Amino acid sequence: MPNEQTPLVDTATNEAADGSNEANGAERKNAPFCSAQTNALLNLYEDNRFVVHIALAIGLAKLYPPIGAVYLLPNITATWLAVVFIFAMAGLSLKSDEFARSLSRIGFNAYVQAFNFGAVSLLVRGVSRAMLRLKLVDEGLASGMVICGCLPVTVSMVIVLTKSADGDEAAAVLNAALGSLLGVFVSPLLILSYTGVRGEVDVAAVFLKLCLRVLVPVAAGQALQKRSRAVVAFVAKNKRQFKTCQEWALVLIVYTAFCKNFSSSQPVEIGASNLLWMALGQLFCLLLSMWSAWASLKVLYRNEPRLRVMGFYGCHHKSVAMGIPMLNAIYENDPMLGIYTLPLLIWHPAQLMVGSSLAPKLAEGVEDLERYLDLSDVQRRPSARRSFFAERPKSERRESLVAFEVPEDQLESLDDEFIR
Repeated sequence: MPNEQTPLVDTATNEAADGSNEANGAERKNAPFCSAQTNALLNLYEDNRFVVHIALAIGLAKLYPPIGAVYLLPNITATWLAVVFIFAMAGLSLKSDEFARSLSRIGFNAYVQAFNFGAVSLLVRGVSRAMLRLKLVDEGLASGMVICGCLPVTVSMVIVLTKSADGDEAAAVLNAALGSLLGVFVSPLLILSYTGVRGEVDVAAVFLKLCLRVLVPVAAGQALQKRSRAVVAFVAKNKRQFKTCQEWALVLIVYTAFCKNFSSSQPVEIGASNLLWMALGQLFCLLLSMWSAWASLKVLYRNEPRLRVMGFYGCHHKSVAMGIPMLNAIYENDPMLGIYTLPLLIWHPAQLMVGSSLAPKLAEGVEDLERYLDLSDVQRRPSARRSFFAERPKSERRESLVAFEVPEDQLESLDDEFIR
């Protein structure tokens, strides 16, 4: 009998083992798929980290406003510490030595700044007023759209995209730094003149706060950059950590602003249709600003393709890192502060996505036009001059598997500077 039972045990064991192997095989087959899905989600999160954090901050503010409105001491943490930290870091990273370069292009630099501050703000104001009259958006969102149009150019994003599209990098560095410095003075003046000086806004107090929270930290950062190599080296060594801290400082400012709104006696409620129309209005203004900038630069700098590319990016970029702290300083006690930031949070990622998708095509256009301009007068023919966006023969196209491809040494900069 024992001899007869042994095969039964072995058979059962083998069947169990076979079942286990099949299960393990199924797990192994599913593992790569699950791993790929997880990696895709993680990559999506990393690419849109700031936007995700902002959305979560607004949701958490709605759930329990007293945390950000009271317990986190926003009048100290968000209003002073976060803002001063952000602008001190801006002062440390501002390459003011580059001003000496590209100064010969006074007309070009003035045009880029005038278009960014003047033309874009006028365009957005006109569109927002029209949408307000048509009752597509309410007063808070319309004012937020105008405020977004008054902000300065991004710092590093415009440099990275210009370089990736074979634009004039020296001009990009100059205009990024110049725009940031001008924005400290020009943006508040434009914002208050367009939106009107309301009862809750004390102009003298606003400029005093701007001096203490913006000018002084920027000046301190510049002084450290010039006089303390140890500080500069430490910041450079821990660049990613400092950028993460800047991002969380911005999230804190937005979070406390919405907590104040939701905890007020009369919280401002925004309908989904208003938000949708605002987003569409911002995208329309962004695309129209891009087209207008490109068309005007094509006329003014027809035979200078690298300047045209830099001007294209410099004319429409708007900075979150400068904009949100500045709004916090101007509208510190205004319950509408959170609403004012929403249009900027639409414009900023949109300018990156559209601008990065155009970078390879712009680089091809620079190459084609410079090749044409290198020809002798005898060799030049009107038909040989190709438009920036003309279709290239397949044999001449740049090999690229993605919409936007930049050298490896720039990838980290673009990732870190998304909030700039």
